[in-house]
Amino acid sequence: MKSTLLLISLIGLLAACNKETAPPVRNARPALTLIVGAMAAGTARQYSGEVCARHELVLSFRVGGKIVQRQVEAGTEVKAGQVLARLDQADAGLVAGEAEAKYRLAENDARRYRELRGRGFVSQSALDAKETALKAAGAQAGLTHNQTAYTTLRAEHDGVVTATLAEAGQVVSAGQPVLRLAEAGETEVAIAIPEDQFAQRHVGDAAQVLLGNEAPLSGRLRELSSSADPVSRTYPARVAFVAAPGQVALGMTARVRFEPGAANALLVPLSAIYQQGRQPAVWIVAANHSVSLRPVQISAYRDDGAVISGGLQAGERIVSAGAHRLSTGEIIQPVDAAGGQ
Repeated sequence: MKSTLLLISLIGLLAACNKETAPPVRNARPALTLIVGAMAAGTARQYSGEVCARHELVLSFRVGGKIVQRQVEAGTEVKAGQVLARLDQADAGLVAGEAEAKYRLAENDARRYRELRGRGFVSQSALDAKETALKAAGAQAGLTHNQTAYTTLRAEHDGVVTATLAEAGQVVSAGQPVLRLAEAGETEVAIAIPEDQFAQRHVGDAAQVLLGNEAPLSGRLRELSSSADPVSRTYPARVAFVAAPGQVALGMTARVRFEPGAANALLVPLSAIYQQGRQPAVWIVAANHSVSLRPVQISAYRDDGAVISGGLQAGERIVSAGAHRLSTGEIIQPVDAAGGQ
């Protein structure tokens, strides 16, 4: 009897040892996800600007003096060679007269010494000295003549006076700005690019220029400064018109809108990027809610996200946050940004 009870106990014990323990149930980790394409990467950037001439000159006198006449005002259209302003010529005229008198004297001396040298009354070195003095006097007379001409400021090109920087009666020095002249011809739009958008803009970018209620005009980014304005911390830029516009006046307010990026470019949150060494990647959520890592190409980083130019298609679901806590093949519980599943 005891043997039978012992045998039954051993059989029960062996059965309990051979019974497999059920693995613990692991709950899927909730993770924020989004469907790529719900956030557009091609949102057009718009900047306010002003129509200006491509070439604008600051005009000044090449000599100093007192301005006795200014014949133009801001907004005056001028032609090449037109007189814009004059300096007092009294002192310049006296200097020019003195130089002319010295030149005449040197010329007479040189003529006389040529005759004396022909008769053998003076040496060749004495004649050479007079010839040198004549050349120096001629150069001085020419210089003073030019300086007299410099007292008249003329327009070198057709254009429009955009600013007057000195008034009649004012004493100016050589090179001091007097007028600002916008050359006739090409016009463009001057804008300022914020520093957080500087990396997204490149010379040659297509743009649309809007002037009032007129239809948009095609343009391109012609110039982008590599140095920021020290006060506004923005980067000056110029947008040129692709085709010559119609009635566009200097100083008009313009709005510049850059074309969206490539059609296959998508915007994803920066928190969705998982960096594998030097290769960025994102977690793709499969239909069974498992995740896998996929390398992507990033064309630009922006404050509102990363612009994906390759490796990702619109309509795919990715993990938008917590990318560094996942592992390949892990099952997640997708939660969208609005809190849904």
